[in-house]
Amino acid sequence: MKKFLKFLLMFVLVFVGFCLLVAFAFYRMNENALGAMNTSAESVSNKIDTDQPFSILLLGADTGADGRTDRGNSDTIMLVTVNPHKDRVSICSIPRDTMAEIADQKSPNVQKINAAYNIGTSPVAKDTVSNLLNVPVDYTVAINMEALEKTVNFVGGIDVNSNMKVSYDGITVPKGKSHLNGIEALTYSRMRYQDPNGDYGRQLRQQQILEQIVGKLKQPQYLFRLPQLLKSLGPDVNTDLTSTQIAEIPIRYHSTDKNVSSEQMKEKTAWINGSSYQVASTSVLQNTSNKLRVSLNLPKANLDNTETKLNLMNSDFFSEPNNTNYNTDGLDLTYYSDNTY
Repeated sequence: MKKFLKFLLMFVLVFVGFCLLVAFAFYRMNENALGAMNTSAESVSNKIDTDQPFSILLLGADTGADGRTDRGNSDTIMLVTVNPHKDRVSICSIPRDTMAEIADQKSPNVQKINAAYNIGTSPVAKDTVSNLLNVPVDYTVAINMEALEKTVNFVGGIDVNSNMKVSYDGITVPKGKSHLNGIEALTYSRMRYQDPNGDYGRQLRQQQILEQIVGKLKQPQYLFRLPQLLKSLGPDVNTDLTSTQIAEIPIRYHSTDKNVSSEQMKEKTAWINGSSYQVASTSVLQNTSNKLRVSLNLPKANLDNTETKLNLMNSDFFSEPNNTNYNTDGLDLTYYSDNTY
């Protein structure tokens, strides 16, 4: 029980949706709750089944927010690697506005990376992240915004200590200590334009919310009611993990909570075709790729993709701190400047 709770805690800190999927294994795969979730009928990878290191792309889509019913963009993107041989978990947060070539398109198409999910759901997002960092992405878990609201309400709300006033969609969370219900927590997790740290600040607020949810979910009165919550979240969670793999993770990888590391990809603001992007330097991309590959027991490999080619053309952009002009001339690319991306 103790080891399982530590495993559960680790993955809640990573992402609410995946935590709930893993926690469900504790209840021996209750058929009614699992039946509502969108799991995969066939395995996309056998790495979990064979105790190998594996990676999971965790996506938080803005579907369900502001009354949206379309598929939405993935405003939270985390690549997690799990290595049972090293008892290590590595978490890499990728900013939503990262410039990236969208995978599986008929012609080269560069957009903000969060548009990949809107264009082709999890498979395109998976391939886009894999190509950007030269890292195999084995599985995906996607959860929409409404699931976060439901989860916070399920635990009776959460307490936060905000270092700034947060206002979004007509809801205000004051500076200082507050008790938030589901919709207020959703507001607190989504605002980024007022935050001087932009998307990086939003990621920290999301982590704060998840930590508070952990504190509630590990309490017996909530832990033993998880099947009820999971049943209500069913349509809000999509994964290419099979139900069998979900059940196997706590058994095969229960000791990986011993060493958990996390990082954010630091990037620089660029204006491309009138829209603001975040551009990762080749050194940042290479260092991130190296860490992730090593965590999967793979050798380091030099990155050579559209992003590194564009960076090579823009050495002045990275060497001059105040330079926000990023030149794309010379490569046959399609850019989109829709600011909703």
